Amino acid sequence: MVLSNSVAAWGTPAFAVAFAAEVQALDPSQLPLQAGLAHSSHVSAETTLTVLVMETADTTTQLQVKAGVFYSGVIAGSCCSDDPTPVCEQPEYCTLRFEIDRETAIARVMLVDTDNA
Repeated sequence: MVLSNSVAAWGTPAFAVAFAAEVQALDPSQLPLQAGLAHSSHVSAETTLTVLVMETADTTTQLQVKAGVFYSGVIAGSCCSDDPTPVCEQPEYCTLRFEIDRETAIARVMLVDTDNA
């Protein structure tokens, strides 16, 4: 994934808004949301992302952003035709760490272990 708007906004008051907008526009499958599920079994196909910048740092080669991501998951039923379990979305949250290359704006993203964060 390329986060060029975030690189361009780095160091300005608009960074958090630019970063959040850019991540929210991504296809959720590009993020490790499935691994962050706590209350459901699958990321909802209809999920929308809400991103909150928690921490930022930088090095000479990269920008580092720790962000909280709110999204939706679903609990998969038994797939039987008479399964009474409705498919309802469950709120989910995880913390992600983004490492964005200053030159190329290519970002790596990983799930943060919140127990040790």
